[in-house]
Amino acid sequence: METARAIDAYVRHIAIERGLSDHTVAAYRRDLAQYSAWLTAHGVVDITAVTPAQVADFAAERASAQPPPAASSLARLQSSVRGLHRHLVREGLADDDPTGRLRPPKAPRRLPKALTVDQVVALLDAAGPAPGDDVPAEAVQLRDRALLELLYATGARVSEVVTLDVDDVADRDVLLLRGKGSKERIVPVGSYARAAVDAYLTRARPELSRRGRGGPRLFLGARGAPLSRQSAWLVIQAAAEKAGLTAHVSPHTLRHSFATHLLSGGADVRVVQELLGHASVATTQIYTHVSIDALRDVYVTAHPRAR
Repeated sequence: METARAIDAYVRHIAIERGLSDHTVAAYRRDLAQYSAWLTAHGVVDITAVTPAQVADFAAERASAQPPPAASSLARLQSSVRGLHRHLVREGLADDDPTGRLRPPKAPRRLPKALTVDQVVALLDAAGPAPGDDVPAEAVQLRDRALLELLYATGARVSEVVTLDVDDVADRDVLLLRGKGSKERIVPVGSYARAAVDAYLTRARPELSRRGRGGPRLFLGARGAPLSRQSAWLVIQAAAEKAGLTAHVSPHTLRHSFATHLLSGGADVRVVQELLGHASVATTQIYTHVSIDALRDVYVTAHPRAR
């Protein structure tokens, strides 16, 4: 079977039948394009003729590339290749899976970076004035404040927030988020975020909508088009710079901070798992290590015989 045709069929499968996000599907397609190019360069035309030795050679060559790729990127690349060949076997298009002995690189365990509560407050204040402040604010400032308040209040992924429609925030207390694999979850919305979103809807969004075609999206750009993930990232970067935060701050930083602060405040890890939309509690438990490290730092600093 021709490699390009097999890859197209597999990508359609993960997009339609498995319901993976556009971002994930695009990453798989990029990885498999590398694989296809490598096979072509080594004279392999039929994808079902690939041998375990060729798969191992491809993986080794990618691992030794310069500059060295991240372990997470290599792991995803190998996952893409493995998924393709397993799909061919399941569909009866190939007899054997040449990736059976392929072992992904072990990614280093990295604890997520979380801001302190004071740093989060500084970041929010830098984005725009809080509702009720007697300070003139432009439409984009009200939008930026609402965006950051909502990200921190719900722990949502930035892709989940920028795809919200106005109707999705009609309920004052909860928010319906659509996560990876089109899975839905309901999360509470705190009073600060609710007030910021209300101020944006009342005083800013109508103006932004008039600048463009409007549409149902909650967050709009300066010209009235739906706000993109990249634009949301720039909003956070600008606020972090204005707040004087030297650490790297991204949309996921607010998600990490949301989880860490909940666990530090005594929330059950299973509850945090549901709020974050994690399929496995093991993914959420990494945040408990962050909290333990914070406790250890306090202990070492405060206890007279800790060191």
